[in-house]
Amino acid sequence: MSPFQFCRSLMIGEGGFGGVHKVVIQSTEDSHKKIDIAVKQLSRRGLQGHKKWVTEVNVLGVVEHQNPVKLVGYCAEDDESGILRLLIYEYMPNRSVQDHLSSRFQTTLPWASRMKIALDAARGLAYLHAGMDFQIIFRDFKSSNILLDVHWNAKLSDFGWARLGPSDGLSHVSTAVGTIGYAAPEYIQTGCLTAKSGGWRYGVFLYELKTVRRPLDRNRPKGEEKLLEWVRPHISDMKKFRLILDPRLKGKYSLKSAQKLAVVANECLARQAKLRPKMSEVLEMVDRIVEAADMVSPQLPMKSSTPKNDSELSNGERLKRRFIDLITREKGCLIWRRWRPKIMWTC
Repeated sequence: MSPFQFCRSLMIGEGGFGGVHKVVIQSTEDSHKKIDIAVKQLSRRGLQGHKKWVTEVNVLGVVEHQNPVKLVGYCAEDDESGILRLLIYEYMPNRSVQDHLSSRFQTTLPWASRMKIALDAARGLAYLHAGMDFQIIFRDFKSSNILLDVHWNAKLSDFGWARLGPSDGLSHVSTAVGTIGYAAPEYIQTGCLTAKSGGWRYGVFLYELKTVRRPLDRNRPKGEEKLLEWVRPHISDMKKFRLILDPRLKGKYSLKSAQKLAVVANECLARQAKLRPKMSEVLEMVDRIVEAADMVSPQLPMKSSTPKNDSELSNGERLKRRFIDLITREKGCLIWRRWRPKIMWTC
């Protein structure tokens, strides 16, 4: 058996290009301590999976911010059975925002937690758009790609479809990718890609966060399948506004802050991209809303979706940015070694 054929019992997620497993590694700082990490193993076949792997390495290898998930290492090997591509991330024990919005989950995210998540997501997008010398456009921003750490901080993940932003206010033209229901109209119609496309996605997410409805749900009754069309008649009438809010909250929310977030969402959802605010401006607006509601330290769900580990509370916060080469040990743990990052290309 290959050392990288993980047990399915360790799988914590699965996508079109491979599965994600929880793995334990030995700390380089203290040999007696173990650290939980998440390892994504991409499919051995297909050039598209390799391209996504390279993109993630290049994007997460240069970001220095608390709201994108941390990439702590990677592995690349080729043999007769195909290509082996691993991505190693900090472990996010509280799963994704989409998981918590699902009716299948036992816990309900309190309103204060949702406000904090909205702020963290805006902060992450604003950094990608304007926090570095170059711009990164996150083409697959959605609730399932927003993960929650042990302290319930929200972090953006899965940058395989990310692209460097255009310069001088111009736009890219590319084949539309990402999840149906989140994409901006100009991106769907023309393939025109700018940072304002990310603003649209964020506006959709704000309504998903409040309503717990997916952007597109074909299992809903006619007229309720598309989230934005369903909320439209409610947001213009404040008497009907409560009807779109998650009923599982049982009225335990700030109606005023919910209405203010709807205003922000509507600005992000302007049909003309040039009328949408920059994510840095969106961040300022959401920050003011959260601060006014005094929800910087929100009440969190009563129980975590997964058991907490003492190592997650201490070591996870101290992980340094590094690239690593992985080797196996008989006990099944993985050890990391320091690695000098290199620019990698997809062709």
